Amino acid sequence: MAQKRPPNSRGYYVKMKLLHKHGRPHHHHQQQQEKNCLYRYYKWVLWLSLSLYFFTSYLISNNNNNNNHSKQPSHVSRALMESNHTTPPQQQALNSLGSLKNLKVFVYDLPQKYNTDWLSNERCSKHLFASEVAIHRALLTSEVRTFDPYDADFFFVPVYVSCNFSTVNGFPAIGHARSLIASAVSLVSSEYPFWNRSRGSDHVFVASHDFGSCFHTLEDVAMADGVPEIMRNSIVLQTFGVVYDHPCQSVEHVVIPPYVSPESVRDTMENFPVNGRRDIWAFFRGKMELHPKNVSGRFYSKKVRTVIWRKFNGDRRFYLQRQRFAGYQSEIARSVFCLCPLGWAPWSPRLVESVALGCVPVIIADGIRLPFISAVKWPEISITVAEKDVGRLAEILERVAATNLSTIQRNLWDPVTRSALLFNSQVQKGDATWQVLRALSEKLDRSFRSSRVSRQLDFDT
Repeated sequence: MAQKRPPNSRGYYVKMKLLHKHGRPHHHHQQQQEKNCLYRYYKWVLWLSLSLYFFTSYLISNNNNNNNHSKQPSHVSRALMESNHTTPPQQQALNSLGSLKNLKVFVYDLPQKYNTDWLSNERCSKHLFASEVAIHRALLTSEVRTFDPYDADFFFVPVYVSCNFSTVNGFPAIGHARSLIASAVSLVSSEYPFWNRSRGSDHVFVASHDFGSCFHTLEDVAMADGVPEIMRNSIVLQTFGVVYDHPCQSVEHVVIPPYVSPESVRDTMENFPVNGRRDIWAFFRGKMELHPKNVSGRFYSKKVRTVIWRKFNGDRRFYLQRQRFAGYQSEIARSVFCLCPLGWAPWSPRLVESVALGCVPVIIADGIRLPFISAVKWPEISITVAEKDVGRLAEILERVAATNLSTIQRNLWDPVTRSALLFNSQVQKGDATWQVLRALSEKLDRSFRSSRVSRQLDFDT
């Protein structure tokens, strides 16, 4: 028997189906609003969570980098530490303010027989070749010095080769230089890994004598000997420099000034200010041969000093002296023009003394390469006379005196120029050691550490 449906059951079924499908209009609108609010809420929570995640990740990473650099000197993590640097090494070394605080130099602590034992002779730290001592001393207290060799861009090898004075003539004898340097290199290459890993390309030496890294006082012998094989891949700070090809500069090098005591310059300037009265027109004191050849049978100064003496010794405008005089800087400070003829080599300490004491240097040395040309504007503060024109010296100086002497003097008396040529006991911004460091900062492609950083940056990008 068929079951009877309750009254209106079909209508009730249809009504419930419609309600299930569409719902009440007002209730549906309310549900949609709630869904939208929930969507915006979850979207905002997700954005906030991601922001917090990236921010905290940055803080943790940055803090870890700082801790690694300051607390982990071990070379185990060195490669990782270097890869974390993001500033190109050239920018690290020399920022827009001219600071060198990011350049790092490791100074080898060699046995005293290589350096400080020589200081028992006081002349060692005061004569014209003493830049090897001055640079070493300044680096020891400099902010660029690092005690962690794995953090170094360059390695300074402090060997004093110009401190052995001959008992015969009293001049520095450098016959031992090659063997002394070879011994020092053997020591550092056996006790440290840094020489071998770069083949010495980021190691720095000083050769502050006549023909620099050739280590001989006579040019023909120096040229025949050449640069020692062991140093040919390194950087040499040397006073010798010429604009033409020469065996004694066939090595990566920086031309530096000869050493002049900054204390002696300051003492002289106290009594003779650079812009004071100058009653000597043209000045030279030094070795001036009466004969075209000296006892060695070789031409000294290529006869230039001989010509000066013979031609101008009787000229009252020229104050020429052959004898040594301890207070000769006072004569420079009283002179308008200071003659700087070549000796055995093109350079002379008179270049520095003249500039430091406000006397216009008259450079008579064909092809000379002058130190720190980016800091010292030599064409604006000096006069260059060709060796072949030395006989016309008076005429040339008269012309300068009548035309642009006052301009040259104003340029010359700039204290910044003086500072760039003097080595102080501690590095001062702009002084000669600072200029050396600046020159090194331009050679960071030779640094093993910085090259690794650059390669890692290239790989990362």
